Amino acid sequence: MQKQIHNLLDRIHPHVTEGKYTGFYALYEAVDTIFRAPGTVTTSETHVRDGIDLKRIMITVWLCTFPAIFAGCYFIGENAAEAIAAGALAPTAFQLMLLDWGYFFYGLSFFLPIYLTVFLVGGFWEVMFATVRKHEINEGFFATSILFTLTLPPDLPLWQAALGITFGIVVGKEVFGGTGKNFLNPALTGRAFLYFAYPAQISGDAVWVAADGYSGATMLSQMAMGGVDALTASVVSNFTWWDAFIGDVPGSMGEVSALAIIIGGGILMLKGIASWRIVAGCFAGMIACSLLFNAIATTPLMTVPWYWHAVVGGFMFGALFMATDPVSAAMTHQGRWVYGFLIGAMCVLIRVVNPAFPEGMMLAILFANLFAPLIDNYFVQKNIKRREARTAVS
Repeated sequence: MQKQIHNLLDRIHPHVTEGKYTGFYALYEAVDTIFRAPGTVTTSETHVRDGIDLKRIMITVWLCTFPAIFAGCYFIGENAAEAIAAGALAPTAFQLMLLDWGYFFYGLSFFLPIYLTVFLVGGFWEVMFATVRKHEINEGFFATSILFTLTLPPDLPLWQAALGITFGIVVGKEVFGGTGKNFLNPALTGRAFLYFAYPAQISGDAVWVAADGYSGATMLSQMAMGGVDALTASVVSNFTWWDAFIGDVPGSMGEVSALAIIIGGGILMLKGIASWRIVAGCFAGMIACSLLFNAIATTPLMTVPWYWHAVVGGFMFGALFMATDPVSAAMTHQGRWVYGFLIGAMCVLIRVVNPAFPEGMMLAILFANLFAPLIDNYFVQKNIKRREARTAVS
């Protein structure tokens, strides 16, 4: 089978490298490099880090989101079943059939349409820009599409998903020259656009608990009204820290299960794809800011301990998958600590101080993206001055 695929690609190659089909070369190259390594070789000195190229890195990121996907789909179905049992949701015959198959399949029926819409629409923009600029399709979209999808509520209208990924890819990345030249995370840029353009369908009290016609406040919204104690008054279930850790809570499709996110994100850190310094910095900033507010608590959110901040909302997903984006994050070792600390502290600050926006991880990461070049420049210049001083002494 592999040989037949290679032969087919070899027969297509001459048609897309010359003649009237050259406009499809970017699309051909993207498919070709999925099935085999590029056939080009270098003719000058090279610096090889390892055998993993950008496409393999993006595929690894994609695979590492699977635990979050499986957990998210399962708990979408479980929340729906609880709402049906409580009489808060009148399901269709098709939805009942899906629940008979299992919670996972019910949740998957909401995840797949959104993901396919995001992938096809975003892929269209990637191919179009690559064709116009006459360069290869960048593999970064492979990760952007799944990360963007996992930040969305399960019943988001498909046209809004298409609009969000369009904004993220075109405005957040391509207008600056494409991957490597953008200073904002494209997935979060699209998510931020949807939040401010359509807040009722994206966050706050309109996040759908049962994924079909039943709405309820998120855990952070409940905390804003009464701290951790307010969670015991939930209309669906009495939320505990363990519920939030494993994912049995309302929220966006891939952000609910801290356990699943830790499994996938841990693999990324072990493989060196995600920077552990950024993740550690995020936790350090979050813990420090939480303890500060705990000490001066005057509102319910100020009383929320750090271990709750870690498992509610998008903190865990943002720290392990979004903040570690190699393009928009800080690059120096010391800079990564500061960059991560800024994100963690800003996340808690936004959650606690701004009552209209209890979730703060998205804005915290985008804010830190803007400062990443400045942070790196500071530490680069500091290292240069240190070396110059050492050279002068010797």
